[in-house]
Amino acid sequence: MFRPEEDILYEDNHLIVVNKHAGDLVQSDPQGSEALEGWLKEYIRRRDAKPGAVFLGVVHRIDRPVSGAVLFAKSSKALTRLNGMIREGRIGKSYWAIVERTPEPEEGELRHYIVRDAAANRSRACDAPRAGAKEARLRYATLARSDRYTLLGIELLTGRHHQIRAQLARVGCPIRGDLKYGARRSNPDGGISLHSRAIRFDHPVRHEPVEVVAPVPAGDALWRYFEEAVR
Repeated sequence: MFRPEEDILYEDNHLIVVNKHAGDLVQSDPQGSEALEGWLKEYIRRRDAKPGAVFLGVVHRIDRPVSGAVLFAKSSKALTRLNGMIREGRIGKSYWAIVERTPEPEEGELRHYIVRDAAANRSRACDAPRAGAKEARLRYATLARSDRYTLLGIELLTGRHHQIRAQLARVGCPIRGDLKYGARRSNPDGGISLHSRAIRFDHPVRHEPVEVVAPVPAGDALWRYFEEAVR
């Protein structure tokens, strides 16, 4: 559940970055489920004593079981410009993933072709192009290891449905807790160990570089271990 005092990582008049918890939706679904977007609007309305509706634009989303940094726009001008930056690939997104096996090689680039199964809410990473598939690329590096798990740093080069989850599963490195993509067991909180660690962009109004880093999920000993290991 959204905790504004802890979860708001960056805010000014034009945008806001929030550290999402695993299990929370970014935006309400067709069933009308509560989501971070609504909680944040209500918080801003109360905090700033706004008499009318609060404008808040969703710039990008991360999957429900994923945690970490999510960017919202607080003005229509900022939203238009940020949407353009997303289309042009000018917003950098880095992830941390705890996986069940160290990849070989330990650092490199993955390139696959993603086929989405909307009915099953699942994607499949294929090695060769096929009808309806979209190219998916990411860079990864091994950052640390424990007895049973490996921490990867990931830089997204494309943004496809379940891309990181599907590509890592394809190379035999499923994400901890991600039963849908081959993990051995679930996580206690029902989430998966994929975290939107940092987001980088030029400010849409001030045109200054912005980088926001999201702390790893609190209360998870393995996340704490890996965060300490890479300091």
